[in-house]
Amino acid sequence: MLRKLHIKNFAIIDNLTIDFDNGFNVLTGETGSGKSIIIEALGVVLGGRSNKEMIKTGSDSAYVEALFYVDSYIKNKLDEFGIEYDELLVISREIYAGQPSIARVNNKTVTNNVLNAITSNLIDIFGQHEHQSLLDEKNHIQILDSFLFDESKSLLLEINQLYDEYLAIREKKKDMEIDSIQRERELDLIKYQIDEINSASLTSDDENIEYEYKKINNLEEIFKYGNKALDYIKGDYLEQNALDMIDKSLSQLKDLLKLDDVFQIYYDELQNYRFEISELSLKINNYLSSLYYDEERLLFLRERLDTINSLKKKYGNSINEILSYKNNLEEKYELLTNLENELKILDEKLNILEKNIINKSNKLTKYRQNVAKELEENIKKQLLFLNMENVNFVVNFNKRQTISRNGIDEIEFLISTNLGEKLKPLSKIISGGEMSRIMLALKAIFADRDNIPSLVFDEIDTGISGRTAQLVGEKIKEISKTHQVIAISHLPQIVALADSHFSIYKSSEDNITITRVSKLSFEERIRELARMLGGVSITDTTLRHAKEMLEMTNAKH
Repeated sequence: MLRKLHIKNFAIIDNLTIDFDNGFNVLTGETGSGKSIIIEALGVVLGGRSNKEMIKTGSDSAYVEALFYVDSYIKNKLDEFGIEYDELLVISREIYAGQPSIARVNNKTVTNNVLNAITSNLIDIFGQHEHQSLLDEKNHIQILDSFLFDESKSLLLEINQLYDEYLAIREKKKDMEIDSIQRERELDLIKYQIDEINSASLTSDDENIEYEYKKINNLEEIFKYGNKALDYIKGDYLEQNALDMIDKSLSQLKDLLKLDDVFQIYYDELQNYRFEISELSLKINNYLSSLYYDEERLLFLRERLDTINSLKKKYGNSINEILSYKNNLEEKYELLTNLENELKILDEKLNILEKNIINKSNKLTKYRQNVAKELEENIKKQLLFLNMENVNFVVNFNKRQTISRNGIDEIEFLISTNLGEKLKPLSKIISGGEMSRIMLALKAIFADRDNIPSLVFDEIDTGISGRTAQLVGEKIKEISKTHQVIAISHLPQIVALADSHFSIYKSSEDNITITRVSKLSFEERIRELARMLGGVSITDTTLRHAKEMLEMTNAKH
C-alpha cells in the first residue's frame, strides 16, 4: 500500500507531500491545478519514462519519493535483488537535465529494469493512455492472458521459450540459404584460398624465416662489427685492448697485496672477469667463424618470405592466424558442400518445434476459452451494474495462419451496447463514458484476482454523469474495500464516496505558480463538493446539497 508520496521540483510542483490512507482516496481541484501531474510523478517513481521537461523551471533536478508498506510478494522480489528491508519500502527517483535519472530502492541504486520488476505488483495506474491501449486489438490477447491461472501461464511461458528457439533456428537457416550459382562461386573462392595457403606448406618454423634472411643478407655488416668488437677485447693491432688494460690493473692489485691483504678479494674478482671476457671473446670468434654467405639459401629465403608476406596481407598477421583462417575456411567449405543436408536437418528441427508449439497452443486455446467465458459473464455483470443494461460483450477467437509467441490465437473484444445492435470492435465505440466503464469493469474483475494492493484511477469518470456517475463511484468504493484506491475525479457523486479527500490547488509565490495539497476535514469537504456542484458561486443551497451527499454516503457506507 502507498503510504506517502513526496514530490520536489517536478513540473509546477515545488515541494509537496501527500499521506495516503487505506480505502478510497480522492484528489480534486480546478483544471490545471496539478492533479494529473501528481499521478505522472507517481508513474515516474515506479519506473516510468522521465525527461528533463519534468524538472521545474529554475531547478537543476526533480525528485520523487514513494513510501510503501510491503507484503510477502514484494519481500521476495527484494530478496531476489539483494535489497534490505523491514516493513517499509522507500523508492526514489532523481531526474537531471544533463544526465540519466537515478533510481533507488531502500537507498540502493538500481537500474530501471530492476525498478520495474520490483514495482510491477505495487500499484496499477489507469490513465487516459489505457483507453487507447484497450482500443488496440493487438493488446486484447495480453489482457485476456492476464486472467489466466498459474498452470496456463506456465504453458504460455513454455510457448514463448519454444518460439524463441524456433526464431533462432529460422534465422540460422536464413543465413545459410543461398542460391546455387552464389554457392558455387563461394565454394570456388574458398577452395582457391585453401589451396593457396596449403601450397605454401606453412609450419611454425616459418616464423623464423625473416630473421634468417636478415642475418644472411647482412653478413658483411655482421663480420665488420663483430671483428671490431673482438679487436677491442684482445686485438693484436691496437695499442691497448680490454685484456691488456685488465692485466695492467691486476699487476697493480698484486703489488697492493703486499701492503693490504684486503685487496686479495678485488684481485680475485678481476681475475674472474678477465677469464669471462676471454671466454666471451672466444665465443664471438667461433660464431663469426661459423657464418658463411650462402647465396642459394638467401634466394630461397627471399622467395619464401615474399610468399609468407603475400599470405599475411590476405589472411592474417602471423603464421598461426593464417593457419587458423584456413581451418575456418575448411569448416565453411564442408558446410557449403553439405548445405542441403544441413538445411534439411534445420527444417526437421523447425517442423518438430512448430508441431510442439501448435500442440501446446491448442491446449492453451482451451484454457483461454474457459477464461473468456468467465470474463464475458463478469464483464456483462459489471457493466450492468454500471448502467449499461443491454450490453453484450464477446471475446472473439480466430486462428492465426502462422505460429507466434502467443500461440495460434487471435483475440478481439467485441461489444454491442444497445439492443439489436451488431457486435463490433471496441475501437468503434465513440462514447468516452462507455470506454471508462468497460475499463473500470476490467479493473474490478482483475482486482479480485491479482496481488496488486493499490489502484490509481486518473479521471475514470470521463464522459459520465448523473446516475451512471453514482454507479461508477459505488463500484470504485466496492473495490476500495479490498484495495487501496487513489482517484482523480471531477464528479461530486464519486468524490462524496471517498474515505479521504485531498484538494489540489495552485498558489503564487514570488510570481511563481506552485501546486499545493490539503487533506480536507468534513466541513472543508462540504465546501469543495459545493464548488463542484455549483461552480464559481457557492450558495447556501449547494452547501446544503453537498452536506446531504456526504451525510448520506457516510450513513450508507
